[in-house]
Amino acid sequence: MIIKKSLSPECLQDRLNLFWNVSAEKIRSIETSWQPGMGAPVFTVAGRYAARGWTEWTQGFQFGSALLQYDATGDSRFLAMGREATLRRMAPHLTHMGVHDHGFNNVSTYGNLWRMMGEGRIEEDHWQRHFYELALKISGAVQAARWTSLPDGLGFIYSFNGPHSLFADTIRSLRSLALSYQLGHILLGEMDQRIHLLHRLLIHAETTRRFSVYFGTGRDSMDLPGRVAHESIFDIHNGAYRCPNSQQGYSPFTTWTRGLAWILLGFAEQLEFLDSLQEEAFLEISPPDLFRKEILLPRFEGAARVTAEFYIAHSPADGIPFWDTGAPGLANLGDYLHRPADPFNDQEPIDSSAAAIAAQGLLRLGRYLRMKDRPEQAERYWQAGLSIAGTLLGEPYLSSDPDHQGLLLHSVYHRPNGWDYLPPGSRIPRGESSMWGDYHLRELALYLHRIIHHQPYLRFFAG
Repeated sequence: MIIKKSLSPECLQDRLNLFWNVSAEKIRSIETSWQPGMGAPVFTVAGRYAARGWTEWTQGFQFGSALLQYDATGDSRFLAMGREATLRRMAPHLTHMGVHDHGFNNVSTYGNLWRMMGEGRIEEDHWQRHFYELALKISGAVQAARWTSLPDGLGFIYSFNGPHSLFADTIRSLRSLALSYQLGHILLGEMDQRIHLLHRLLIHAETTRRFSVYFGTGRDSMDLPGRVAHESIFDIHNGAYRCPNSQQGYSPFTTWTRGLAWILLGFAEQLEFLDSLQEEAFLEISPPDLFRKEILLPRFEGAARVTAEFYIAHSPADGIPFWDTGAPGLANLGDYLHRPADPFNDQEPIDSSAAAIAAQGLLRLGRYLRMKDRPEQAERYWQAGLSIAGTLLGEPYLSSDPDHQGLLLHSVYHRPNGWDYLPPGSRIPRGESSMWGDYHLRELALYLHRIIHHQPYLRFFAG
């Protein structure tokens, strides 16, 4: 991609003003047409949101979008909308034992409410605060209970596929576990065993770093630095690593770009969280030599940087990636990396949702490195994030059609399963939106809004 070095957040102010107006209309449209019995809205079909019963992992994005809208605009109607829906609809997601997605559902709802109360964005209320905190404690503990132990002190929160399956995207959902720990919670196991939540967070992140991210060290013949495996498979009998896999990408040996984006943002955000903790928090964990702060932070920074470089190198000029870097139709597109992405091509779909996720990851990584006094590296990632944001906040990505319920166009859900809508006459999906893409574009916009207006830095753990 081409990084626009002169772009600043302030340059995007006019686009952001338009964005929040468009966003409000999309939220209202879904609110008036969606019925609770329909399940969670997942992606659009010919411009109207539809459900896709799988794990209901997008419900929190639906209600969390209203909360982000309030945070940016101060329109209390959206606060009431998001808060009421969280109270009435989200309780089953707190104790959902069958998924790894707790951070997506519960931090987007209870977490945003708790954060805004702590920041003074909503009025302090003692019992409301305790309600949000209790919810976040439960969510993180339930997430941590989905645990597979591996040799050498490693382990992971296993995906809904089962105890053998580590998903790359869980690193971003890990903030549920982070908040539960921050709020002083513990998980009790058999015989009242006290399970340290920060310990599990760090082990999961380290296991993800080792097995989901490639560093060019020769672990196999496909070891390209920054490549990401969506799923890592383990033998549950002896804990041995078996192979990479991919649920939503083209193959185990190519990179599904939304998985890449989850890794980039997840590690960047965890760097911010872990850097805020005192060294003593890490010394509580055994063995202390493995989990010292000065050892872990450079490792996790390495994972964020290598995936950031891979994203920059394997995205078209405007920073909007195709759905998989090894998708077979790319061979027919010529020199596609040196021109802007074309969502209307007839070979392979792009995935704008991956771009919205990655842009925030690049911005956070850039700011983290600036705080560590590495200005050249910081500038590269910061400007890359701004460049992508500038593209997404205009046509053909921001939806201005009042009859289309989606906000961010040209998102892809599950290409291998064929779940994405194909417009008449098209060979590939295009022109549709996803609930996670819309939410993460709003989160990206709020991040920039706060930077521009010198408001408190947007952090999930700031409550």
